[in-house]
Amino acid sequence: MVGAGAAGLMTARELARAGKRVTILEARDRCGGRIYPLPVAEFGYPAEGGAEFVHGVAPVTRSLMREAGLSLSPRGGTRWSVRTGALSPADPSLPDTTRFYQALREVKADLPIAEFLETHFADRRYDELRRSITRTVEGYDAADPRRASTLALRDEWMARDDGEHGRIAEGYGALIEYLASECRRQGAAIHLGAVVAAIHESGDRIAAHCHDGAVFEADAAILTVPPPLLFEIALPSAARERVIAAADIGYGNVVKLLLRFATTWWSDIGGQNLADLSFLLSDAPIPTWWTQYPDGYPVLTGWLAGPKADRVSSLTAAELVEMGLASLAEIFHLPADRISRDLVASRAINWGNDPFARGAYSYATPETREAQSLLRKPDGGVIFFSGEALYAGPEMGTVEAALASGQETAQAILTGGRRHRPAPGNVPNRPSAGR
Repeated sequence: MVGAGAAGLMTARELARAGKRVTILEARDRCGGRIYPLPVAEFGYPAEGGAEFVHGVAPVTRSLMREAGLSLSPRGGTRWSVRTGALSPADPSLPDTTRFYQALREVKADLPIAEFLETHFADRRYDELRRSITRTVEGYDAADPRRASTLALRDEWMARDDGEHGRIAEGYGALIEYLASECRRQGAAIHLGAVVAAIHESGDRIAAHCHDGAVFEADAAILTVPPPLLFEIALPSAARERVIAAADIGYGNVVKLLLRFATTWWSDIGGQNLADLSFLLSDAPIPTWWTQYPDGYPVLTGWLAGPKADRVSSLTAAELVEMGLASLAEIFHLPADRISRDLVASRAINWGNDPFARGAYSYATPETREAQSLLRKPDGGVIFFSGEALYAGPEMGTVEAALASGQETAQAILTGGRRHRPAPGNVPNRPSAGR
């Protein structure tokens, strides 16, 4: 198993439960991948540097939470936005909603959402509609509107949602800890700091070669790394040809800021009561912010996603924090030094600069479903692919997608009649000199 993120651990747990000998190779010094728990002491609660929310029904996530004895903290509060420089409760309705969804339902052949808007809503009277849709696609889906699939977005926006949105009270890190402990309890070995450089095939066996010289042999390899990293691992020719399809899967970047203050200074601004602030939307350089409401932690989380996040790739963490403080000063009409004086702790995570992520999460382009089908197809080989990028449901790009994909991959292997001989051991078979 290459990768100990949500998909890798879920696949490994299911295979190990079925009696397979599983070895997990993880490049980082921790499990979780793009789930990145931060120290409780730093922000006062189980803060998330990566994935944070449980979206909608999420049946696999919720089932796993029940197994682990974890609880959901429902999301609540009031959404605010900044319009013409003034704070006001956000209007959840989309301008020209009826006309927009009518046009969306009539789409037969897929096309990028930017092209859809240009085709059907080019008139100036739809400026606010185009702006709203573009902001959603870039900000929520971390997608480039020039590539994002209109049909996939339609499925996402029109999907029935019977689940309560919220956060895992104990943090996603607790879910990862549970999965990792389950893997170990079932006999799986987890090797951290194991950066896989190549996978070689010999007959019906494979050997995974790591940068440090360690070699691991097995009957099959399952790659659960983010799409860009598939191109950085040398693979046998048949698998390499399939990996080419990964270029047709969209993959967006996110910059996430966490700012802890001494007080919740935003609760009462200019006589406005923002004590129940949940989300805040603006046109500031860091446009989206949220609180931990209903919990009263004095933390604001900033969010910059999609092409706009790519444009700040050269900025340091300190410069991103300064950008965040300046954005808050612009939003709340306060001097930046007044806000910075109240700052207790900060984190700036640019996922595009993370060498083992190269971005935040996937989105569908018009070519993605065909690419997913090709990558998921076993082809009778010994190399399999799994992860949130390969999930065909409307939850693509979420932890639910990663867990569901891992579960599906394991089931496909277990029911596919493929022969899996036990590996000689859960340690490198041909260690490099000095190990």
